[in-house]
Amino acid sequence: MSVTTIIEAIIILNTVLAFITVFREKRDIAATWAWMLVLVLLPVVGFVAYAFIGRKLPKGRMFLLQHQVAMQLDERLQQQRQKLGKQIMPADRISHSVINMVNMFMATDQAFLARQNKVQVITDGHELFQLMMTDIEQATSSVHIEFYTFYNDQIGNDMLDLLVKKAQAGVEVRVIYDPWGSMGTWKRFFNPLMAAGGHVEPFLGTRSAVVDFRLNFRDHRKIVTVDGQVGYVGGFNIGDQYLGRKKKFGYWRDTHLRLMGSGVFALQARFMLDWNATDKDHPFDDQRIDPRYFPLTTVKGETSLQIVSSGPDSDLQQIKMGYMRMIQTAQRRLWIQTPYLIPDDSVLDSLRIAAMAGIDVRIMIPDKADHPFVYRATQYYARQLADDGVKIYYYHNGFIHAKTMVVDGQLASVGSANLDYRSFKLNFEINAFIYDAQIATQLENIFKIDMTHSERITPEMFAQQSAYLKFKQTASRLLSPIL
Repeated sequence: MSVTTIIEAIIILNTVLAFITVFREKRDIAATWAWMLVLVLLPVVGFVAYAFIGRKLPKGRMFLLQHQVAMQLDERLQQQRQKLGKQIMPADRISHSVINMVNMFMATDQAFLARQNKVQVITDGHELFQLMMTDIEQATSSVHIEFYTFYNDQIGNDMLDLLVKKAQAGVEVRVIYDPWGSMGTWKRFFNPLMAAGGHVEPFLGTRSAVVDFRLNFRDHRKIVTVDGQVGYVGGFNIGDQYLGRKKKFGYWRDTHLRLMGSGVFALQARFMLDWNATDKDHPFDDQRIDPRYFPLTTVKGETSLQIVSSGPDSDLQQIKMGYMRMIQTAQRRLWIQTPYLIPDDSVLDSLRIAAMAGIDVRIMIPDKADHPFVYRATQYYARQLADDGVKIYYYHNGFIHAKTMVVDGQLASVGSANLDYRSFKLNFEINAFIYDAQIATQLENIFKIDMTHSERITPEMFAQQSAYLKFKQTASRLLSPIL
């Protein structure tokens, strides 16, 4: 048998196996053909890549507490409303289209409308960690932390030392981290915390990023709850780069929220569900949730919001649906900040329709890459959207990592989800959708400040890019469904 015949046989067998491998699992057509491209063009190597990042997530182990937590939340929310008394809130006066959005989240994610929250918008890492560590220092009952990245660096060790101190003082400390996002932070890094009585687990019990055959499904959420009374959600992780200490990125521009009020109940519930899906040795009681995790509060803020989570455990893509609803709701302004701009066709068309309808659509992205292929794909879609009338801004003052969307100074979203395939379908994400004109206006003003450090890239400027750069952008775009 000649070498040519052997090669031809391998190619045919590889192609047949590629079809069988990809089409046996339900997935959208873009991801299907992207994987076909990888498997056919990269024999053997493509199958190794698929083994690690291509297979879908088994859903049977996810969220064993969901029904019990939902029942407890209903009970505690009724008690909370009775404690605070009835009050007409801004969410009761918002437009019909936004009421429909509230109902959508209730139907798809059991995301209750949390009223009367106090919300603080934070855009600087130094301010965020000072506030967060002060809150943790004052904890008397529990500290629950879930981050995509928990690095073994200066701020990571500072946080670890504080958590050890609280655990030694008898505070319940639980930490979930993503081993891929925290690459270089081994489980032994947390030994002092576990020795002090704290509990630490990699998400879904994955012990090592090296042997994790579900690499594509990452816990990208950022959640902190302190005594069930103070919560944090947004784009920052725990690492020195988020404090501007990495020369590669320079100043780190991100957006995070500090919450007080019933919105913290939703963050706490999300953490508990993720914990019980991750740690079978020290789970939360699935018969009766301790009420200390959902303490009644006297906080009377002015912000109504919903905490919405999404991930590969559901086909609904709840946060993406929220983004699309916001885009469709816009009448005058739609301002977006995202480090990764790789929308699927439905979101891309929604943005195009909004721009062509005369809505002021602005999207701010970084002017530098942290992931080369992802950044070239981002540039590709930025170029396409600029041609359709979307105003594209490159942020020059360091690296912008914020994931925000603001509509008409009335409605906003802040969270962990980027405007890309990965956040829509592959990552476990969490966002706060905010129904408060004051917070939305504040986020618009922050966008305006960021514009002073940005440059608008016009269609003419995109057209002047080199043919080689455009080729890299187009090539990266072909792999966008699996980046």
